[in-house]
Amino acid sequence: MISSELDRVASFLASFARRQAALTTDFPGGFAVRDPAYARSWEHNQVVVDGDTDPELLAGRVDALLDGLGHRMVTVLPGPLGDACAPFLKAVGYQQGAALVMIHRGARPAATPAAEEVDLDTLRPALTLQERAFWPESDEETVRHLVERRATRLRGADEVRFLAVRDADGSVAAWADLYQDRAAGVAQVEDLVTAEPHRGRGHAATVLATALHRAADAQLLFLLADADDWPKEWYARGGFEPAGTVHVFTRR
Repeated sequence: MISSELDRVASFLASFARRQAALTTDFPGGFAVRDPAYARSWEHNQVVVDGDTDPELLAGRVDALLDGLGHRMVTVLPGPLGDACAPFLKAVGYQQGAALVMIHRGARPAATPAAEEVDLDTLRPALTLQERAFWPESDEETVRHLVERRATRLRGADEVRFLAVRDADGSVAAWADLYQDRAAGVAQVEDLVTAEPHRGRGHAATVLATALHRAADAQLLFLLADADDWPKEWYARGGFEPAGTVHVFTRR
């Protein structure tokens, strides 16, 4: 069951990366995505490995495919190939990270929670402040790319929703994306964030509950969580279980 589920997750993630990309280039076992409009967004300018590839050739291929960029990023979708690629990429200076694929096994909320669907214009002020907090050494152009790139996600899946909850003063306090492919029966929750001034008030739980309710008919609902950070424990309490790993290799 888990192997089949991870194949569906990998297919969904690969499709999402392709659909939101401005440019794609295929190679044996994977593809590169690029978007000159958001050149400082690593998510939108990276190499994705989603099939059998030669680990020894990967670093050279990445350099050629991402030529002209100030960074390198390789995402190896769920499967054992990440471990095979690791020594060759680390040998040329890449750092290895991991994201847990966590699949929701619990009950979906029966009642509609209080988060609302919003557009990018509504999110922009909160996103801008939070990106500055996440990346304090980044210049304003980089922050702009990190905020505005969200518009490309609208074409990543058949249904894309930005969900948000407001604090008592009306400001956006927490938000998340919900991506859904009803034909495939797959949904993903992504980028669940509570703005720093609004933490500790249960806003993230409201946003997550809303996403779970909106995706109640999805056969497979998943998210990606940093393997080395505490939110994975919070997600586990909400009914998500680890099922596999996405390996991410980066180099500046």
